Amino acid sequence: MKAETFLPDDYRPAEDEPFMNERQTEYFRRKLYNWKNELLAETRDTIEGLQDSTRNIPDVADRASEETDRALELRTRDRQRKLVLKIDSALRRIDEGEYGYCEVTGEPISLKRLDARPIATMSLEAQERHERREKVHRDD
Repeated sequence: MKAETFLPDDYRPAEDEPFMNERQTEYFRRKLYNWKNELLAETRDTIEGLQDSTRNIPDVADRASEETDRALELRTRDRQRKLVLKIDSALRRIDEGEYGYCEVTGEPISLKRLDARPIATMSLEAQERHERREKVHRDD
């Protein structure tokens, strides 16, 4: 088992250090784990809330409102479930030494982009090209 990398609380990845060194890798690993744990806690809260709210509401309008709220909550949780899968994929890329590199060009993804979107798999330029291509095909 590898020794844990020391990371000060105020550490932020910097452009002047080697890309995806141990500290940067550990920073993103922790960021991803914390994000995943937050999402899973919210999911548990939702499940408990939905179980508690399975009551019979006689008023049709109130019942419809409650169903709409539940449907929205479930859609949100489904998006979060997909996000957890992307987080797991990013954690796997960290373990495999592939994290932080664009899956299209192989170039490093900027630290700013990774800090803002730690599940990013493409550099900003590659992502923009991808979105432009999608838009062109969607307009067909």
